[in-house]
Amino acid sequence: MAESLHTDMQVLARQLASEQRLTASAPYALLGHSLGALLAFELAHELQALGCPAPLALFACGTAAPTRREDYDGNNWREPKSDAELISELRALQGTPEEVLVNAELMSLTLPTLRADFLLCGTYTYRQRPALQCPLHVLGGVEDRASDEQLRAWRSETHGAFSLQMFPGGHFFIHEQEDRVLAALTASLQPLRLSA
Repeated sequence: MAESLHTDMQVLARQLASEQRLTASAPYALLGHSLGALLAFELAHELQALGCPAPLALFACGTAAPTRREDYDGNNWREPKSDAELISELRALQGTPEEVLVNAELMSLTLPTLRADFLLCGTYTYRQRPALQCPLHVLGGVEDRASDEQLRAWRSETHGAFSLQMFPGGHFFIHEQEDRVLAALTASLQPLRLSA
Protein backbone atom coordinates (compact mmCIF):
# COMPACT_ATOMS: atom_id res chain seq x y z
CA MET A 1 0.00 0.00 0.00
CA ALA A 2 3.02 2.28 -0.24
CA GLU A 3 2.26 3.15 -3.87
CA SER A 4 0.94 6.68 -4.28
CA LEU A 5 -2.74 7.00 -5.20
CA HIS A 6 -3.75 8.50 -8.52
CA THR A 7 -6.09 11.48 -8.66
CA ASP A 8 -5.68 12.23 -12.39
CA MET A 9 -7.56 9.93 -14.77
CA GLN A 10 -5.43 10.69 -17.85
CA VAL A 11 -2.18 10.00 -16.00
CA LEU A 12 -3.56 6.72 -14.67
CA ALA A 13 -4.90 5.65 -18.10
CA ARG A 14 -1.57 6.49 -19.73
CA GLN A 15 0.31 4.43 -17.13
CA LEU A 16 -2.04 1.46 -17.57
CA ALA A 17 -1.76 1.66 -21.36
CA SER A 18 2.02 1.62 -21.12
CA GLU A 19 1.86 -1.40 -18.80
CA GLN A 20 -0.70 -3.27 -20.96
CA ARG A 21 0.66 -2.39 -24.39
CA LEU A 22 2.03 -5.86 -25.14
CA THR A 23 -1.01 -7.64 -23.73
CA ALA A 24 -3.27 -5.51 -25.94
CA SER A 25 -1.74 -7.01 -29.07
CA ALA A 26 -3.92 -10.12 -28.53
CA PRO A 27 -7.73 -9.87 -28.72
CA TYR A 28 -9.11 -8.22 -25.57
CA ALA A 29 -12.18 -6.45 -24.24
CA LEU A 30 -12.42 -3.73 -21.62
CA LEU A 31 -15.03 -3.57 -18.88
CA GLY A 32 -15.44 -0.95 -16.21
CA HIS A 33 -18.11 -0.15 -13.64
CA SER A 34 -18.70 3.38 -12.35
CA LEU A 35 -15.26 5.02 -12.10
CA GLY A 36 -13.92 1.95 -13.88
CA ALA A 37 -16.08 2.69 -16.94
CA LEU A 38 -14.43 6.08 -17.35
CA LEU A 39 -11.02 4.52 -16.82
CA ALA A 40 -11.73 1.77 -19.38
CA PHE A 41 -12.85 4.44 -21.87
CA GLU A 42 -9.68 6.49 -21.33
CA LEU A 43 -7.54 3.33 -21.47
CA ALA A 44 -9.08 2.42 -24.85
CA HIS A 45 -8.08 5.85 -26.17
CA GLU A 46 -4.56 5.63 -24.72
CA LEU A 47 -4.03 2.15 -26.20
CA GLN A 48 -5.27 3.46 -29.55
CA ALA A 49 -2.78 6.34 -29.31
CA LEU A 50 0.00 3.77 -28.80
CA GLY A 51 -1.04 2.00 -32.00
CA CYS A 52 -2.58 -1.03 -30.30
CA PRO A 53 -5.51 -2.82 -31.92
CA ALA A 54 -8.94 -1.70 -30.75
CA PRO A 55 -10.62 -3.84 -28.10
CA LEU A 56 -13.19 -6.38 -29.26
CA ALA A 57 -15.64 -4.38 -27.15
CA LEU A 58 -15.83 -1.76 -24.43
CA PHE A 59 -18.39 -2.36 -21.66
CA ALA A 60 -19.27 0.75 -19.65
CA CYS A 61 -21.43 0.00 -16.62
CA GLY A 62 -23.15 2.14 -14.04
CA THR A 63 -22.15 5.68 -14.97
CA ALA A 64 -23.03 8.59 -17.21
CA ALA A 65 -21.17 9.16 -20.46
CA PRO A 66 -17.93 11.16 -20.32
CA THR A 67 -19.68 14.16 -21.90
CA ARG A 68 -22.38 14.12 -19.21
CA ARG A 69 -20.27 14.29 -16.04
CA GLU A 70 -21.43 17.77 -15.00
CA ASP A 71 -25.10 16.83 -14.73
CA TYR A 72 -24.20 13.46 -13.17
CA ASP A 73 -21.55 14.36 -10.57
CA GLY A 74 -21.64 18.16 -10.70
CA ASN A 75 -18.87 19.60 -8.58
CA ASN A 76 -19.60 17.12 -5.81
CA TRP A 77 -16.26 15.30 -5.82
CA ARG A 78 -13.75 17.94 -6.97
CA GLU A 79 -12.43 18.38 -3.43
CA PRO A 80 -11.46 15.66 -0.94
CA LYS A 81 -14.29 14.64 1.39
CA SER A 82 -14.11 13.87 5.08
CA ASP A 83 -14.30 10.29 6.29
CA ALA A 84 -17.89 10.87 7.42
CA GLU A 85 -18.89 12.24 3.99
CA LEU A 86 -17.32 9.28 2.20
CA ILE A 87 -19.04 6.78 4.49
CA SER A 88 -22.34 8.57 3.94
CA GLU A 89 -21.90 8.29 0.15
CA LEU A 90 -21.03 4.59 0.44
CA ARG A 91 -24.23 4.05 2.44
CA ALA A 92 -26.25 5.89 -0.21
CA LEU A 93 -24.78 3.70 -2.97
CA GLN A 94 -25.90 0.61 -1.01
CA GLY A 95 -23.01 -1.56 -2.09
CA THR A 96 -21.07 -1.85 1.16
CA PRO A 97 -22.35 -3.92 4.10
CA GLU A 98 -23.06 -1.90 7.25
CA GLU A 99 -20.69 -4.09 9.30
CA VAL A 100 -17.88 -2.93 7.01
CA LEU A 101 -18.88 0.74 7.26
CA VAL A 102 -18.84 0.68 11.08
CA ASN A 103 -15.50 -1.15 11.31
CA ALA A 104 -13.14 1.75 12.08
CA GLU A 105 -9.96 -0.26 11.45
CA LEU A 106 -11.11 -1.53 8.07
CA MET A 107 -12.40 1.89 7.01
CA SER A 108 -9.10 3.53 7.99
CA LEU A 109 -7.40 1.21 5.49
CA THR A 110 -9.88 1.73 2.65
CA LEU A 111 -10.94 5.38 2.92
CA PRO A 112 -7.71 6.85 1.47
CA THR A 113 -8.15 4.73 -1.68
CA LEU A 114 -11.86 5.55 -1.90
CA ARG A 115 -11.11 9.26 -1.46
CA ALA A 116 -8.63 9.12 -4.36
CA ASP A 117 -11.17 7.20 -6.47
CA PHE A 118 -13.87 9.81 -5.87
CA LEU A 119 -11.36 12.54 -6.76
CA LEU A 120 -10.59 10.71 -10.02
CA CYS A 121 -14.28 11.05 -10.90
CA GLY A 122 -14.64 14.59 -9.59
CA THR A 123 -11.64 15.99 -11.43
CA TYR A 124 -12.22 14.07 -14.65
CA THR A 125 -12.16 16.29 -17.73
CA TYR A 126 -13.54 15.03 -21.02
CA ARG A 127 -11.20 15.49 -23.99
CA GLN A 128 -12.64 15.62 -27.50
CA ARG A 129 -10.95 13.00 -29.71
CA PRO A 130 -11.91 10.84 -32.66
CA ALA A 131 -14.52 8.29 -31.62
CA LEU A 132 -13.45 4.74 -30.80
CA GLN A 133 -13.89 2.06 -33.47
CA CYS A 134 -14.97 -0.78 -31.20
CA PRO A 135 -18.47 -1.85 -30.17
CA LEU A 136 -19.55 -0.02 -27.01
CA HIS A 137 -22.05 -1.73 -24.71
CA VAL A 138 -23.54 0.27 -21.85
CA LEU A 139 -25.16 -1.44 -18.88
CA GLY A 140 -27.22 0.43 -16.30
CA GLY A 141 -29.30 -0.15 -13.20
CA VAL A 142 -32.94 0.92 -13.40
CA GLU A 143 -32.76 2.47 -9.92
CA ASP A 144 -29.25 3.95 -10.30
CA ARG A 145 -28.88 7.71 -10.57
CA ALA A 146 -27.51 7.61 -14.15
CA SER A 147 -30.46 8.59 -16.34
CA ASP A 148 -31.36 6.94 -19.63
CA GLU A 149 -30.22 10.09 -21.45
CA GLN A 150 -26.86 10.13 -19.61
CA LEU A 151 -26.30 6.47 -20.50
CA ARG A 152 -27.36 6.89 -24.14
CA ALA A 153 -24.85 9.75 -24.49
CA TRP A 154 -22.11 7.08 -24.62
CA ARG A 155 -23.32 6.46 -28.22
CA SER A 156 -21.31 9.38 -29.56
CA GLU A 157 -18.06 7.84 -28.29
CA THR A 158 -17.86 5.08 -30.91
CA HIS A 159 -18.20 4.51 -34.63
CA GLY A 160 -18.81 0.84 -33.80
CA ALA A 161 -21.99 -0.88 -32.70
CA PHE A 162 -23.75 0.51 -29.63
CA SER A 163 -26.16 -1.07 -27.17
CA LEU A 164 -27.77 -0.04 -23.90
CA GLN A 165 -29.09 -2.70 -21.57
CA MET A 166 -30.88 -1.94 -18.29
CA PHE A 167 -31.03 -4.29 -15.31
CA PRO A 168 -33.15 -4.25 -12.16
CA GLY A 169 -31.30 -2.71 -9.23
CA GLY A 170 -29.32 0.30 -8.18
CA HIS A 171 -25.69 1.30 -8.62
CA PHE A 172 -24.43 -2.20 -7.83
CA PHE A 173 -26.78 -4.01 -10.21
CA ILE A 174 -23.72 -5.89 -11.50
CA HIS A 175 -23.67 -7.79 -8.18
CA GLU A 176 -27.44 -7.95 -7.72
CA GLN A 177 -27.92 -9.30 -11.27
CA GLU A 178 -24.59 -11.06 -11.69
CA ASP A 179 -25.91 -14.01 -13.73
CA ARG A 180 -27.85 -11.75 -16.11
CA VAL A 181 -24.91 -9.36 -16.51
CA LEU A 182 -22.50 -12.22 -17.24
CA ALA A 183 -24.97 -13.63 -19.78
CA ALA A 184 -25.14 -10.22 -21.50
CA LEU A 185 -21.33 -9.95 -21.62
CA THR A 186 -21.03 -13.47 -23.01
CA ALA A 187 -23.72 -12.84 -25.63
CA SER A 188 -21.88 -9.71 -26.77
CA LEU A 189 -18.43 -11.29 -26.87
CA GLN A 190 -19.18 -14.78 -28.22
CA PRO A 191 -19.70 -13.73 -31.87
CA LEU A 192 -16.61 -11.49 -31.70
CA ARG A 193 -14.47 -14.26 -30.28
CA LEU A 194 -15.46 -16.60 -33.08
CA SER A 195 -14.54 -14.04 -35.73
CA ALA A 196 -11.27 -12.86 -34.12
